[in-house]
Amino acid sequence: MANLPLLSLLIWLPIFGGLLLLAVGERAPVRPLALVVSILTFLASLLLYTGFDSTTAAMQFEERLSWIAAFNVFYHLGVDGISMPLIILTSFTTVLVVLAGWEVIKERMAQYLAAFLIMEGLMIGVFSALDAVLFYVFWEGMLIPMFLIIGMWGGPRRVYATIKFFLYTFLGSVFMLVALIYMYNKAGGLFGVLDFHQLQLGLTEQVLIFLAFLIAFAVKVPMWPVHTWLPDAHVEAPTGGSVILAAIMLKIGGYGFLRFSLPITPDASMELDWLIILMSLVAVVYISFVALVQEDMKKLIAYSSIAHMGFATLGFFLVFSILRNTGELSGAAMGIQGGMVQMVSHGFISAALFLCVGVLYDRLHSRQIVDYGGVAHRMPVFAGFMVLFAMANAGLPGTSGFVGEFMVILASFKANFWYAFLAATTLILGAAYTLWMVKRVLYGEVTSDKVAKLQDINGREFLVLGSLAVPVLLFGVWPAPLVEVMQVTIENLLAHITVSKL
Repeated sequence: MANLPLLSLLIWLPIFGGLLLLAVGERAPVRPLALVVSILTFLASLLLYTGFDSTTAAMQFEERLSWIAAFNVFYHLGVDGISMPLIILTSFTTVLVVLAGWEVIKERMAQYLAAFLIMEGLMIGVFSALDAVLFYVFWEGMLIPMFLIIGMWGGPRRVYATIKFFLYTFLGSVFMLVALIYMYNKAGGLFGVLDFHQLQLGLTEQVLIFLAFLIAFAVKVPMWPVHTWLPDAHVEAPTGGSVILAAIMLKIGGYGFLRFSLPITPDASMELDWLIILMSLVAVVYISFVALVQEDMKKLIAYSSIAHMGFATLGFFLVFSILRNTGELSGAAMGIQGGMVQMVSHGFISAALFLCVGVLYDRLHSRQIVDYGGVAHRMPVFAGFMVLFAMANAGLPGTSGFVGEFMVILASFKANFWYAFLAATTLILGAAYTLWMVKRVLYGEVTSDKVAKLQDINGREFLVLGSLAVPVLLFGVWPAPLVEVMQVTIENLLAHITVSKL
């Protein structure tokens, strides 16, 4: 396995699988073919975990080939404790998306599944690229399948949503490209991400580069106030598009902060940490209130995603406040670990909630909360799953949603009491908007003839939701497998950004 180009396999297997689906079209059994490709990709991604050495911070499973020799651009791949869990999350979620669309998508099924497989390969490429040009190609490339998914299989306002999604994310990426080209010149004609980590940049240079990265990554997370594209994209996207958007694509922005912003611009990160903390706390508090007034279930979960991702970015940038106040590296590490656990956990929970909405939408063709009520009387098994995921979204102890939030709140106390106080309000607000939705959708009297005719989930839907319930509960009671693989990598990141910075 040591000589197996595992990362290339994970990237190109789904991409070529998607191209094959496009080539054969509807003439072949596209659903089983897509399922086989996605399952093989997921099983291959598990080899990353079983073969991963959690005692070293060095990049593992590295591959390096010359690509554009004239500009020293390499096909350079590798993973560490930060990127590896996100790759596994990507491959796992894609399997569920293929299953979720099995009977729902009626038109252009081959193109639909191909778009998801190609996007899976491109997203894995983002998480494993160690060359800046390669990273940028994968980063921009993954926008195209999502653009098509929303635009071709989305709702009535899909054109507006796709244009808004594309413009926000593409324009943000332009600033990142300028920063990458500048660092290429500073690094003596090298595009290596690890080479960028070793650059000695002045404070003004760092601030400008940090702001360029911030624009690109904040849009992708998305952070307040550049979040407005997300609810529109979620509402108009088909269920599978919403699942990938919430579970994976939002995490790429958080990953960018850890791979680029903190290690390349540590001085600027220290100077401007207050800005990220402010934006994160506004997302946690203000966006939670926005979620409270939503009548569309997808919009409510979309705003919930913004609030929960605010927790992740808060954890990442508490580092310098903690070190200034206490000097505790363990507290700073807890913040970053909590943010990472929150991202992975949110991937499972948000995917599950959007799939629950998809189950209801497939039956009643409505996302409006007012059109439901008493669903638990007709769909008790489904109601059990939805209540579990709602509790996890509210941060109930014993679920994965609690672990990351609790770690970030503990780290916040070491930085500033008011950070912790404001962050902890999500435990109340998250419960308020999530349980308010559950109460109105699942409980009460059956007041609609359409609800009275509902049928409970079938075997395929049970398999999809049950597959998500397992990690939500597992990491809720036993987060060690997730925390341990990232610990040494995060400690190495802290050692790098704190040298001569405080």
